[in-house]
Amino acid sequence: MKICLAGVGAFAKKHLDALARIDGVNVVSLVGRRPESTAALAEERGIPHWTINYQEALDNPEVEAVILTTPTQMHAEQAIAAMRAGKHVLVEIPMADSLADSQAVVDVQKETGLVAMVGHTRRFNPSHQWIHNKIQAGELTVQQMDVQTYFFRRTNANALGQARSWTDHLLWHHACHTVDLFQYQTGQVASESFALQGPIHPDLGIAMDMSIGMKVPSGAICTLSLSFNNDGPFGTFFRYICDQGTFLARYDELYDGKETPIDVSKVDVSMDGIELCDREFISAIKEGREPNASVAQCLTAMATLDKLEQQLV
Repeated sequence: MKICLAGVGAFAKKHLDALARIDGVNVVSLVGRRPESTAALAEERGIPHWTINYQEALDNPEVEAVILTTPTQMHAEQAIAAMRAGKHVLVEIPMADSLADSQAVVDVQKETGLVAMVGHTRRFNPSHQWIHNKIQAGELTVQQMDVQTYFFRRTNANALGQARSWTDHLLWHHACHTVDLFQYQTGQVASESFALQGPIHPDLGIAMDMSIGMKVPSGAICTLSLSFNNDGPFGTFFRYICDQGTFLARYDELYDGKETPIDVSKVDVSMDGIELCDREFISAIKEGREPNASVAQCLTAMATLDKLEQQLV
């Protein structure tokens, strides 16, 4: 499988690390915004072709699939362009920053029949997979998901501390993970939801704190707190309060409610959720099937985000 990777930031490098561990996969083209950084990463990773012209990469007949790790505002347009060029596409979350653009991506996927997937890594993290498998087996029922997504990001910088060319967003980017995961774990679409936001940052123009609540028809609820103001441990921390126990998921680690570790090392072939996401994308292409976290499946999360955005006050 010959892949074009668009983006040269922190997540692009995580995907390059992951793809290097998958047999039969070669990144043959790299697309960036600046010639210097793009060329440097291509040389470092042994990628034979690099460009700052996305269409040039799409025109390459050798490229079979595209992975997008570009700024959120470019996702929908670039995903559609990839499919129009006959390429399968994996787009990092969110697939777009509006419901209308998300629907457009889904429409083109249906028209072309290509594999189009969203990088909802939480679905693939072994910790969340362990919970999902228990739910599917009828051994657990989620009563509440209590989630904290916390960063200290008062300047426009990425996960590596480098200046961003775009502005991150707590709702469309970070809440997107949990909105999708809650609906995936419960197997239902949120029937009720609310959102509140704190003060708008004078320079970044975004809310730095946010509170979200959701409820599905079964009665299960999700309480989500997000902040770019948190001067403490970074990341997203999940508490699953279930009918049969409480579980704490911290990326690829899982504990019970009393902080006893749970071994998730045998849940899948890797402990890296990004690698498992990439493996699913490649397997779906080879097997000619819809992937887990297809754009069609993820449209319900985008619809919920759209409703939440309308309530922000």
